[in-house]
Amino acid sequence: MQNIIIGIDISSKTLDICLKQEKLIEYYKIENTQKSIRKFFKSYQEEKLIVAMENTGRYNWELYDVLPEFNFTVFVINPLHLSKSQGLVRGKNDKEDSYRITLFTEKNKEDLSPWMPSSLAIRKIKVLMTERNARIKTKRRLIKQKNDYKKMRTLGLTQSLTNWNLQQIHQLDKQIKKIEELIQQTIDLEPELKKQQKLMLSVPGVGKVVSWTMIAKTEGFKKITNPRKMACYSGVVPFEYQSGTSVYRKPRVSMFADKQMKSILHLAAMSAIRLENDLQVYYRRKVKQGKNKMAVLNAVRNKIIHLIFAIIKSENLYQNRLVTS
Repeated sequence: MQNIIIGIDISSKTLDICLKQEKLIEYYKIENTQKSIRKFFKSYQEEKLIVAMENTGRYNWELYDVLPEFNFTVFVINPLHLSKSQGLVRGKNDKEDSYRITLFTEKNKEDLSPWMPSSLAIRKIKVLMTERNARIKTKRRLIKQKNDYKKMRTLGLTQSLTNWNLQQIHQLDKQIKKIEELIQQTIDLEPELKKQQKLMLSVPGVGKVVSWTMIAKTEGFKKITNPRKMACYSGVVPFEYQSGTSVYRKPRVSMFADKQMKSILHLAAMSAIRLENDLQVYYRRKVKQGKNKMAVLNAVRNKIIHLIFAIIKSENLYQNRLVTS
């Protein structure tokens, strides 16, 4: 039985589908609803089907709910990975994008990791974390606006605009606090996630936000199980750049990383080196040896990731080996 490869380009209301079986290529367009998706795939439920799509966030949800009902191999592709693999591309439309996803999957299916459905708790945490981050971003923008209002004294609007601004910030603070409570409640109701969080909180510099983010990004340490992969994903691993003997530069971290995760780890590292622990000793020793402070701080980020994965694997709390006199 030949593999049938289906590439799906997702939008909020519709799905553009490219079906490829050997040399036969067919195109379909259906609504992005569970009813339409279920009806389309039912005619292929006896086939050996490979389904591929880009990760487009919440627009994938209808597919995520339906696909576990079928015994298909499913790949969810990083949009950046797909974009970088296409080379020189002229023009773009949804139909063509579905074809490109199909070809990419056909060429790279042996190297891709199959998608597995997340638990309800993980999905809930991911949504809440996204909502929290959106509100924090809005709050930062409002704070910046509040400072700019001081420049409008001649218009006589400073006081009114500032008051409205403060009301919005206050409302966002209340929403952020409620979201954080819901995240923690979700974790507390899941014994495995609650245990993982307790272990992570024993690592220097790791607080609740780091633990929530690690649980969401690794899907309870089931999607990402290797600390090196997590470090690479977080942008804390330096890569060399060399060609022959004439092109060389010092190893640097890659720009292709989860910047939010990297930022959170940076705050964790800054917190860790202010406390009395092994990481502080390591940081001070390397700086004293003349190492660049930011490079050492990046190494601390990397160590935090490896410590988290080590204690999750061993199921033992982190033990600070620092002996103080």
